[in-house]
Amino acid sequence: MPRIAGVDIPDNKKIYYALQYIHGVGPKFAAEILVEAQINPDIRARELDDLQVASVNGIIDSGYIVEGALRRQVGQNIQRLREIRSYRGDRHRRGLPTRGQRTKCNARTRKGRKKTVAGKKGIKG
Repeated sequence: MPRIAGVDIPDNKKIYYALQYIHGVGPKFAAEILVEAQINPDIRARELDDLQVASVNGIIDSGYIVEGALRRQVGQNIQRLREIRSYRGDRHRRGLPTRGQRTKCNARTRKGRKKTVAGKKGIKG
């Protein structure tokens, strides 16, 4: 199993898809990396030789923010929004959607499971 950017990538997948297992590398960056390293995107990850793996590692280290550094950067950005008391930071703090989605009927991913609240049951006037 080749290790690229400190991550074990799957052996049996084409290198184009295997690179996308690295946090911060998507389809666009995977294609750019393979073009720069002059590697055919259709070969399997296990078929790379040590020179090609080293080449891909060098390209990622020199030009891309991936894995721990990217996670740290995103965390710092969210923390900055919280500290300056911005609207987005407040939404992060409350665990609600930050990009304008409605929350009356959806947003269960951010809000979590439904919390049932006892209503006015059986009160007659």
